[in-house]
Formats: sequence, structure tokens, C-alpha cells
Amino acid sequence: MSTTYGTFPGSRPRRLRTTPAMRRMVAEHRLHPADLILPAFVREGATEPVPISAMPGVVQHTRDTLRKAAVEAREAGVSGIMLFGVPEEAKKDGLGTAGTDPDGILQVAIRDVKAEVGDELVIMSDLCLDEYTDHGHCGVLDSEGRVDNDATLERYAEMAQVQADAGVHVVGPSGMMDGQVGVIRDALDQTGHENVSVLAYTAKYASAFYGPFREAVGSSLQGDRKTYQQDPANLRESMRELALDLAEGADMVMVKPALPYLDVLAKIAESVDVPVAAYQISGEYAMVEAAAANGWIDRDRAIMETLTGIKRAGANMILTYWATEAARAVTAA
Repeated sequence: MSTTYGTFPGSRPRRLRTTPAMRRMVAEHRLHPADLILPAFVREGATEPVPISAMPGVVQHTRDTLRKAAVEAREAGVSGIMLFGVPEEAKKDGLGTAGTDPDGILQVAIRDVKAEVGDELVIMSDLCLDEYTDHGHCGVLDSEGRVDNDATLERYAEMAQVQADAGVHVVGPSGMMDGQVGVIRDALDQTGHENVSVLAYTAKYASAFYGPFREAVGSSLQGDRKTYQQDPANLRESMRELALDLAEGADMVMVKPALPYLDVLAKIAESVDVPVAAYQISGEYAMVEAAAANGWIDRDRAIMETLTGIKRAGANMILTYWATEAARAVTAA
């Protein structure tokens, strides 16, 4: 009696789902602690961590608690930490000068983390002006209130130098200015920082999911960033940005946000031979935490499912506020 194995009843895919051990053995994608990068905020002058109401469990760190968070991330096996500075409100101005002050909060935080963990954790820094400007935009404004691309590039070159001087391993230019990667690469090379890498925010969309982040960095933004961040409707535009960033010397590229743009992530991952990152942003985090707090979803399973989906789409690295927690969970599994 012959049996047809290519169709039912001979072919039964459920055979490979029968037990946890079987499912683990045949899993096509696995999260590893080294896939994860922890974004962290440090607030100038803070004497205790400041909770971020829209992001339960995430805080604006003091310098001391940031050091502790970096150590915990390293011990959990997380690969990197992305630092964001939150300056005192009085230090914000139209040029974002606190962002290029060698003693500004971000540069101080880089030095703190470097002293604490050395090269055992990849120290990354947000290279953008929005945290430091009184208008909240990612660049310098012209006389008509528009973001001046080329004047902003001059400021980014200065930021790259002071962040590299502070000891950062990777700069992450997130402002979506035309030509930013090339200008930053040149500035680093010309100041003896050839070994500092550039993580290009290649596809950064003008997303509704950034809301909680604005609270996290104390943003002063009025209006929106649609003239420099990408239109959520566009994919080909991202591929053009990708080609430009690679030509300008990007060492790594990123898609941000992650979950609403998995198609973009997959397309980029298939197209390049450099590492690809995805940023699971504040709104993505907040939705899961809020739904879990209401008992609507299983929090731990949802976290791992979203991270696995991002990995499956092609990300080599995932920036997530759950990085340390997820790394511990993966190790314990």
C-alpha cells in the first residue's frame, strides 16, 4: 500500500510542533542577548531616577543609576547601550549648544559609562540636536523657522567630535538631514577618530509612535518633523536613503520604528552586506505595557513575540527598552 508523503495524511507539519524540545530544535530564528541594545536616558542634575509616565518601567537616569543600568546590561549579555542626554531646561537654546559642550550631559554620561564598563559594552550615542534646542527640532532653524539642512550639518560635525572625544564607540545620527553620514564620517576621520563607527538612521519615519519618547527626553517640539523624517507611505524612498548612507560611509544602518515597518526592514536586510538594526520605539513599548496592565495580553509572551518578529524580518541588532529583561529571559529559557 503506497503512501503519499508530500500531502496529507502523509505530510503532517504538526509533527514538528509536538513538544517544547521539538519546537526549540526546529526553530528558524533565535533571539540571543547579543542581538539587543538598551536605549537609556540620563537627566542632568537628577538626584534620583525620574519615572516616565508613558513608559512604565523606564526612567530618566541619574548618573549613578545609569552606571548601574550599564553594568546590568553587560552582565545580562546585552551588546550595547544607546545614550540620550536630557539637559536642564535653562540650557536649551536655538543652536542646541549643550549638545556640543564637552561637559554637556551626554558627553558626561558617555565618560561615566566608559569608565564603568570600558569596552565590554558597545557605547552608542544619539547624535541629534532635538534634546538640546528650545524649539525641539533636530536642527538649526533659518529665518523663516525651517530646519536649515546645511547649517545643521556643521553642528552635527561638532557633535560627532565631542562624543568621540568622550569615548563613544558608535555615533547614531538620527536627525535625517541630507548628507549627515558623510559629514560626520569626515569629521570623525579628520579628528583622529577613524575607529568610531556610524550607525545610520537610514529609514526613520515621521511616526505617531514617538509620543512617549518626547516625554522621555523632555522635548520642546512645536509642530512636527515631516519635512525631514520619512513619509510612512514610502518604501522606495528608504532604498534611496540606504544607497546614499552606504555611499557616505555608514558602517551600520537602521530602520525606525520597527514593527510598523517590518517590510522596510526585510527589504533593506536583503539588500545590504552591513549590519542592520531596528529600533523598537517608545510607542511600541507603551502599547504592550498598557495592554498587559489591563490584562488584555500576556506581557512576557508579547515582548518575546515582537522581538522575534523583528529578528525574523532581518534585524541583526534590536534597540529595545526591554533589552536587559529580554536578555535574561533568553538566557534562562
